[in-house]
Amino acid sequence: MIAIVDGGSTKCDWVVLDKFGNLFLKTETTGFNPNMISPELIVQEIERNQNLLTVKDSMQKVFFYGSGCGVAENAAVVDKELQKVFRNAEILVKEDLTAAAYAAYNGRPAIVCILGTGSNSCYFDGTSVRRELPSLGFLIGDEGSGSAMGKHLLRRFFMKKLPHDLHIKFLERYQLTIEVALKHMYHSPRANAYLAEFNKFVVENKSHPYFQNMVFDEMKNFLDYQVLPYEEANSAEINFIGSIAYYYEDILRAAAAELNLKVGTVVQKPIESLVEYHKKYLLPQLH
Repeated sequence: MIAIVDGGSTKCDWVVLDKFGNLFLKTETTGFNPNMISPELIVQEIERNQNLLTVKDSMQKVFFYGSGCGVAENAAVVDKELQKVFRNAEILVKEDLTAAAYAAYNGRPAIVCILGTGSNSCYFDGTSVRRELPSLGFLIGDEGSGSAMGKHLLRRFFMKKLPHDLHIKFLERYQLTIEVALKHMYHSPRANAYLAEFNKFVVENKSHPYFQNMVFDEMKNFLDYQVLPYEEANSAEINFIGSIAYYYEDILRAAAAELNLKVGTVVQKPIESLVEYHKKYLLPQLH
């Protein structure tokens, strides 16, 4: 058995293939970003999943691509915890940017961006991933992400900057107090995912002119910080992975057009494309 895992901060998508490369099972667990959760929770979460428990001893290889795993120390933590469950498997842990690069690859070099709970970018030439910029996390980075949208929304709600109709609608929907919000933001192990949850409200009301402008400005912010620094920015195609890019694709393309950037493909969930890349380019090397 071979597992291919796309690990975000909020959740992990798992696909397990049999020895012939055929789909055996698909499942989900919570996200394993080591910056956000205690390492011991990784094992607990996997062991809660009955599907994974049934195949853990027959697993031969685990390709894990996770947010927060771009730092060697974090990747080693995830590797160690996965090994505790999949004792007979060879574990390969890489950052989520590598998964995005593989999933968005269409035979041509491109700038590849992640826009989900967090955000990131890289340049992929078909074989190697090149990063120009660090991922600074949701406190001072993650431009254009779900957590950034949630942060904008909460700030504007509590500071009474939202238009009256959106303010009332938000209040009725969440009944949120500043005490509850601060508790989750400063005492929750998944503060970024908590903030990103509020992006649902923005998506549901994205046709509102106020949110159109807010999202447009944040997409330009992302492109400014995470795309324009690449020397290939004005010549290469820019491909996007993640739910935020998917839900705001029209606004994202408009923001890119204003900066004379060319957006290529936008993929909501990379796991299917990621599996296809492995079957085409990586699994044949194992035989």
